[in-house]
Amino acid sequence: MPKSAAPAPRGSRSKVGGGRVLMWRGGSLWVSRDTGLVQPHAHHAIQVTLAPRQPVKLRSEDGATWVAAHASIVMPDREHQFDGCGQDVAILLLEPETKAGRMLLARYGQASLTVIPDDAVNQASQRLLDGLASRASDATLVESAQAIVGLLAGHVPEVDAVDPRITRALDWIRGHLDGPITLGQVAGVAHLSPSRFRHLFVAQTGISFRAYVLWSRVSAGMVAAMAGQSWTEAAQNAGFADSAHFTRTCRRMFGISPTMLDRGKPAAPGG
Repeated sequence: MPKSAAPAPRGSRSKVGGGRVLMWRGGSLWVSRDTGLVQPHAHHAIQVTLAPRQPVKLRSEDGATWVAAHASIVMPDREHQFDGCGQDVAILLLEPETKAGRMLLARYGQASLTVIPDDAVNQASQRLLDGLASRASDATLVESAQAIVGLLAGHVPEVDAVDPRITRALDWIRGHLDGPITLGQVAGVAHLSPSRFRHLFVAQTGISFRAYVLWSRVSAGMVAAMAGQSWTEAAQNAGFADSAHFTRTCRRMFGISPTMLDRGKPAAPGG
């Protein structure tokens, strides 16, 4: 059983970011330094929270018991909250439609929040943070993050792939976030009628088409801002009508507003 943690202190300062944000197809790595209390939120990603030095506190829904964990997994579209307790934290966000995501769903999907008491995962997480501190290359850090996902997935039997028509649609959405995206457009990419596409999309992703597009926009906007764009530029390039809409969506999906991010200094090219 997970160890119960004391309630998170009131008034903790929310702070996320600093360091680097790295993306790969279907996943991203976020580093949070001196992390405080993040408000309850839900997003369409499997969240792996890694705090190898000292445990952080999490709970799967408002009012639930806080648990302490060095490593944990939260399933997609589930409300959750965490308190970084002033620690450096690495967070992996994985789209559940990817092969890795489906493997994690198969292994951990029975619970909203799972604590991972695994020394190998903790050691790999420490190596990841050490690599970030020493400014290892992006490729090295992404490889380290993906290796942790592999440890978490373990020996899960082969999982079914996402329908290729939906995979094609997801790729198209990711490439067109800077402009309007309609269900009819993307249904055409998948060579399906809008009604059939809507049904198949929900069946394959577990989320509505509209909600997925919004999640993709806010994720892209957050990453662009962390890479150096202004919040206004990031919001516009991700397809938001204005920065206010972007801010509201960030707060709902990440538990923070964009201005609460400590973006730190950008990494040197290639390092």
